[in-house]
Formats: sequence, structure tokens, C-alpha cells
Amino acid sequence: MRGREETQIGGNFSQISEVSLREGTVIRLGGLAPKYIFSSKSLQIPFDFFAMNNIPLLFCLFLLSYATLFGLPVEPTKIVFLHGDKSHGSGDHEFRAGSLLLANHLNKQDAVPVDAIVIAGWPADESVLNDAAAVVVYSDATEVIENGWGKMDELMKNGVGCLMMHYAVHPKVSRGEESFLPWIGGYFKDGKSVNPFWAAEIEPNSEHETSAGVSRIHAVDEFYFNLEFSKGMIPFGTATPSAENLIKITNIWTDGGYSQKGVPQTLLWGIERPEGGRGAGFTGGQNHENWALDDYRKLILNSIIWVAGLKVPKGGLPTPSVSEEELNENLDDYGESTKRVRLPDPKPVVQEPEAWVKPSELKEYRRQQRIKKREDLIRTRSKLDG
Repeated sequence: MRGREETQIGGNFSQISEVSLREGTVIRLGGLAPKYIFSSKSLQIPFDFFAMNNIPLLFCLFLLSYATLFGLPVEPTKIVFLHGDKSHGSGDHEFRAGSLLLANHLNKQDAVPVDAIVIAGWPADESVLNDAAAVVVYSDATEVIENGWGKMDELMKNGVGCLMMHYAVHPKVSRGEESFLPWIGGYFKDGKSVNPFWAAEIEPNSEHETSAGVSRIHAVDEFYFNLEFSKGMIPFGTATPSAENLIKITNIWTDGGYSQKGVPQTLLWGIERPEGGRGAGFTGGQNHENWALDDYRKLILNSIIWVAGLKVPKGGLPTPSVSEEELNENLDDYGESTKRVRLPDPKPVVQEPEAWVKPSELKEYRRQQRIKKREDLIRTRSKLDG
């Protein structure tokens, strides 16, 4: 059985709003009344019975028998991507291109019927989100949802799924505690979390359905770690930072992050909200090239299907390999500075790891690096002149 399947029936059948034929399958009808709910074990009528007369009831039972025996076309589940503006330079933070690539792979597979749409920024007409099963936010911090906090909270409380990717998991601490922990089960916490570049070997959680069809992932990215999580957090993908795989300490390096050397870190996670609905967060997504890694991409697509409340197929969501041409579609325009994104190394090797230094020592370490770089340059020029 697939996940939540819906079928649209034309016409207006008096008071009936929708009839659920089996677990996860819904026939939508005309009218404004609430629902008939049917499962393999029971028929429930969770609204005032007076709203319906005997003729529509008999018709519903007929549809139930017919659809159960012969099946009906399936209406796809709606997934909405909200992407941020360009930032960080060509090939990085390609929020639009990444969203379009993922949405395209969702739409062209037929294992799970979905309809993924992509919107730049927060939608001018918020009603486009009303029938979404899941919202995927891929942006710098909270730039996309800054004007939609109330609507997002309403959606989450109504059970709509949500996946935040990369910088989008980094709100202000107050928003993280108030919104992100209940929505998606975790966030990048200022003063605690860190954002270095490193070569991660991501282990999917073999006990969770999001790992279906996914093998160990080798990827270089700005994988945040030492995040703040809620008690109900479910790890979907973990990796261990070390002195051997650290590539570069960037602008946020904390004592807490420093202490995590050799400690497995959750880079992709999910949560089942107590009141209904699912959320997830992913710290990768800085380097656009990584969407061409088959297992990396499949793990995220599986997670999107999961937050939408659908069943992940046994072998994972089908997703054909990404060519260099596809990878370079829809990139942000940086004029002459626009770079062609190359396919990533499937097993990157860190040739010269950066030193794993304490935050208090980082400034001096950087100064010594600059001195060494100048001295090396002088020596190289001297050899060339000699």
C-alpha cells in the first residue's frame, strides 16, 4: 500500500465532502460537510449524521465497493519547496537550483504519487500552502519564513510536514526554542553549534525507513554539528568529525563544537510531533555539487516523502543519476563569476586536514598560517628567480 493516496471525483454529491476507502486512500467529493472515515476494521462518521441523507450514503457505499475492487486514479500529494535568494557565490547556497532539482526528481518518479512545486521566497498568496502535505525550506537562516511565522505555526499544528535544509536550520535561539524544536526537533544553536567544512562518512539509520536503498555516503560539505535537539529526535544520518577529516574551520567555532572531535554527530534527523505531523532537518546543502551523489540525494528525497506522511518505497524513492548538465541547470546568475559545477568525487580524500584547535587559539593559529603562506610564497619566488 502506498501512503496517503487521494482521488478527485467530479460532480457535487450533496453534503458529502470525502470518503476514505482504505487506510491512506481518499476519494474527494463535492460539498462542504466533514468526512466519512473508513479503515479495514471500521467505518466512522465523525460529524452530525443529520448532514447526510440515505441516498448519498448508499452512493458512498457503492463507490467504496467499486474502488476497492477495481481501484481508481490517484491524486498526487502536494509538496511545496520555498527557496531563498542567492548568496555565498556561484556553486554554493544554490537554493533555487537545488530545490528545482529535487522537485524534478520527485515529480518524474511514479513509485509515490507527488506533486512538488517550487516557490521563490514566502508565497504572496499563503493559500497555496493550505493543501500541502509538506513544506521544504531551503534558504539563508529564516529569510523565507520571516514574514510567515504565524502561517507556518498554523501549518505545523495542523500536521503539515516540514524539512529545513542547511542554513535554514539556523534561527535565533528564541525562535529555535519556540518554533524549531516543536516543528522539526532541532536547530543550530548560537553559542553551541559549529559550521566547519569536513569530509563526512554519513551512515543512514538502517532501522528507519528513510534509509531505504541508501548506502554509506561520502561527501564534503559545511555540515553543521553539535546542534540542539528535542527529546523525540530520530537520527536519520550520522557522521563523526575528526582531526583527519576536518577541512576548514569557518566563522563559527565553539568550545562545545571543539569537544565533539571523534563523537558521532546527527546531520539529518526527524521528529514525530505528539500532536500529529512530522518534521526534519538537514545540515548539508552548502555545496550544490553534492546533489549529484546518488545516496545523498536519495536520503533527502526519502526524508521528504517521510515528512509528507507517505510510505517510503522498499528500495527508496527512485532517482536517476544526475548528469553534469542537469547539475548546472537553474544556477544563480553571477555574471562572469558564475562557475560551472563539476560532478563531485564519490570518495573525497582530505589531503591536508586543518588543525583541530581550541576556539581561544584559533586567531593565533590563523595568524601563523598567514605568515607561513607568505614565507612559502617568498621561497617559491626565490627559486624561480634563481
